Amino acid sequence: MTLLAPTGSLIPADAPFSAEQEAWLAGFIAGISAAGRRDDAGEPPAATVDVLFGTQTGTAELLAGEAVAGARARGLGADATALDAVTPERLAALSHLLVVVSTYGEGEMPDNAGLFWDALRAEGAPRLEGLRYAVLGLGDRGYDDFCHAAKLIDARLAELGATRIHDRVDCDVEYEEPAAAWTTAVLDRLAEETGATAGAAPAGAAATGPATPATRSPWNKRNPYRSRLLVNRLLSAPGSAKEIRHYEFDLGDSGIDYRAGDALAVVPVNDEALVGALLDHLGATGDEETGGPPLAEALRTGREIRTPSKELLADLAERAPDGELAAVLARGDRAAVDDWLATRDVLELLRDAGSAAPGAAELLPLLRPLQARQYSISSSPLAHPGRIHLTVASVRYDCPGRRHTGVASTYLADRLADGADAGVYLQPNASFGVPADHDTPMIMIGPGTGIAPFRGFLHERAASGAGGRNWLFFGDQHRATDFVYEDELAELRDRGVLTRLDLAFSRDQTEKIYVQTRMRESARELYGWLEDGAYLYVCGDASRMAKDVEAALLDVIAGQRARGADDAADYLAELRRAKRYVRDVY
Repeated sequence: MTLLAPTGSLIPADAPFSAEQEAWLAGFIAGISAAGRRDDAGEPPAATVDVLFGTQTGTAELLAGEAVAGARARGLGADATALDAVTPERLAALSHLLVVVSTYGEGEMPDNAGLFWDALRAEGAPRLEGLRYAVLGLGDRGYDDFCHAAKLIDARLAELGATRIHDRVDCDVEYEEPAAAWTTAVLDRLAEETGATAGAAPAGAAATGPATPATRSPWNKRNPYRSRLLVNRLLSAPGSAKEIRHYEFDLGDSGIDYRAGDALAVVPVNDEALVGALLDHLGATGDEETGGPPLAEALRTGREIRTPSKELLADLAERAPDGELAAVLARGDRAAVDDWLATRDVLELLRDAGSAAPGAAELLPLLRPLQARQYSISSSPLAHPGRIHLTVASVRYDCPGRRHTGVASTYLADRLADGADAGVYLQPNASFGVPADHDTPMIMIGPGTGIAPFRGFLHERAASGAGGRNWLFFGDQHRATDFVYEDELAELRDRGVLTRLDLAFSRDQTEKIYVQTRMRESARELYGWLEDGAYLYVCGDASRMAKDVEAALLDVIAGQRARGADDAADYLAELRRAKRYVRDVY
């Protein structure tokens, strides 16, 4: 297992050590580091706080970095580590622990926390009576399993005998203030309990991991950078069932410093036509006072009016107990509720409720704040300085009597004119990027718009002169209409940057072919690349594609090693721990 030593990631991911040898080395390096700190500062920190993070998009890692900075400012030693890098045995040796973890999908652990959770919940997990801990959860109340990952870890740590420093805090999408309050309260209490003195810890003592507030961008959801749209180009061809577009934004004087693999958050504006239809239904002019901007502006820029909130659903079911919505909710079938809501937005639900529906003043508090949408960046700062590229599928579908469109995707496609500016901010993803070693092979699996970050990866490697081999699996429905960036990929292949390109166009033949089909067909070569140290990346749909790809990957490993399913699962787990199997899925 690859461990992070307290002085940094000093044990290479591909070092030829067993899990036991790496654990011993990590402890040895930690001892040397601690001795060095005592020599430099005279006294070690009053206590060391281990901050573990589980993240899918990078937010939990960023908050973990801020906790590390806050701990050091209070005279505490601090270390930030991904959850999967810590075994239960190492956990049992810790004294003070902070966990910052997001919830992914339908209540699942994020990718770099699953192995930790499997070990923690196992029957033989060690007791933790000597551990004091606190948990911060990140999630979205729009989902039934809100902050489920944090709740599970919090409960299991207590079950194993650990003592809470502070009650768990579960943060909704507006996480900044509650997360900051939790961090301050927990660290203040730790400093008081341990007698730590601000400034006592040497600068940088035991500091590893994510960015600290000193390096955090000034641009965020509350203060987005107004970036000018330079390019809006259709990629898919006429006849395609999809509308995929290429966008380029000007970074201007923003100072935004991104990496290939990061995401860009776009702050959308709701469709004026839908806002107008809502106002008409409510019998409102739009000038009504709301305690903030007038009603029309609140609906246009402040509230989600496409996807109804859980609060609105509950309110409407209570107001109209005999209605169809109440009947669907009463069945308690989440899939049935999702299917029923898939073709209904706020306006349709209000119309369905008839006279029982809330008026404008009652409705607004039941709507969730309008959220930025995050898109994988499809460019490299080395190849495209001063610009960020996005590859986005426009969401459009017809329902009886109405056309539905995506909030941000059609804001970009239809309502943001060339040369106009939009609010954007960077969402770093430290765990999803090209290998630091330019000679390391890469395997990239990204059908549809999942190609976005891998276009950036390939341009990055071309611009940096990296010599590592690159293998891309790409697919969609039809080659004639859906092969986006075909000319670019051909050029990269001709230049030797793209070593191998495997294509899977599912509807071009009777039997559907997907990227996982191509993986199984090339099992021997794929496993050979992994044995040669390749990093494997997956980007795209989480609900089906990513799961099918992982199943195919396990089949490939099991077939080539011929040691059974458990061995294949262990092999894949080692790739995860070494950060050689990483995903950007949504």
